[in-house]
Amino acid sequence: MTDQLKKYLFEDRSVRIQAVRLHDTWLQAQEHHHYPPAVQRLLGELMAAAALLAANIKFEGSLVLQIQGSGPIALLVVECQSDLSLRATVKIRDGHDVPEDGTMQSLLNTNDEGRFIVVLDPRRKVPGQQTYQGIVPLEGDTVAEALQHYMKASEQLDTRLWLQADGQYAAGLLVQSLPGEGGKPHESDTSDSLARAIVLAETLEPGELLAADIDTVIHRLYWEETLIAFDPSTVRWHCPCTRERVANMLRSLGETELNDILAERGEVEVTCDFCGKPYTFDAVDCSGLFAAAKPMPEQDPPTVH
Repeated sequence: MTDQLKKYLFEDRSVRIQAVRLHDTWLQAQEHHHYPPAVQRLLGELMAAAALLAANIKFEGSLVLQIQGSGPIALLVVECQSDLSLRATVKIRDGHDVPEDGTMQSLLNTNDEGRFIVVLDPRRKVPGQQTYQGIVPLEGDTVAEALQHYMKASEQLDTRLWLQADGQYAAGLLVQSLPGEGGKPHESDTSDSLARAIVLAETLEPGELLAADIDTVIHRLYWEETLIAFDPSTVRWHCPCTRERVANMLRSLGETELNDILAERGEVEVTCDFCGKPYTFDAVDCSGLFAAAKPMPEQDPPTVH
């Protein structure tokens, strides 16, 4: 099954609707991890949100959604490339329990020090162009509310989000106002479309985005509206880690340090921060990392008879 993101416009083109439902992508994100249910829920919602927001960015590069926490969860990060390939990671503080009923605020903002960070990093920067980074306090009870606060603080288009996640699916719905011609606000009759789109979206039941496919959800919410549908986009998991990249990293540590690790542990194990895939190097593997750099022993010149 291919994970997809679908886009729609109201007939008057004043409102954009997007929906995403992740299954394979979400399962791959969890393949080498064992997240507590509360972490699973927050990370899945953040992944769905990243795909929905990245689909609107008109540049080649990456969108990073990052929540820095002051509670049991230290960090939640999702990166989405312009081709809608995703990767994600979570950092949980040692010695901290994550209760099943934990919320974004109780797990990430216990001392009111949590921050929501949005980074836009163009792949090919023109001279003078900088990576954009926006930082706002962690407000709201959910990932959706935190993002809506961010969008409002950054004076972007009026945007509403509905996000849901469990162990099998992560899904989201975005409703967003669009400017009229020349960037001007729409007339009052078309602005009513946004209010109507939001009211209909608010009838979503808990878990409905997870239980039904996108077409079923959109039809249930907007069957009385005339929607302009666009071709769906594919969403996928992609972590660029490879054994070769890990080997290059180990080589940079130096042979002496690797030998110290081998003497202590018998092998060197590196785990990717994002996908969690483990890479193991034994003594033979580590020796091979530096074999090509060692000079060949000199040989005696041939004897002339």
